[in-house]
Amino acid sequence: MTPKISDIQAKSDYRLFAKFKNGETRIFNMIPYLDKNLFRELKDVRYFKKVRVIWGGIEWPHKQDLSADTLYYQGISVKKV
Repeated sequence: MTPKISDIQAKSDYRLFAKFKNGETRIFNMIPYLDKNLFRELKDVRYFKKVRVIWGGIEWPHKQDLSADTLYYQGISVKKV
């Protein structure tokens, strides 16, 4: 079962840093998605940074969303130092 997202940070280079409830952090690159109709609005960095955690996944104010599964399985694990 995929852990839920507990915190999300959006960076100016269109990367998302997702912290999961199991303590893991993963980096997800949104650049490949920005030309898709649903996500074009995210090209505005100010809007991109308005992402928030909702129901264990993430969403932006105009209802663009991604599931915890997407960020967990397609994200890159951040190794703890």
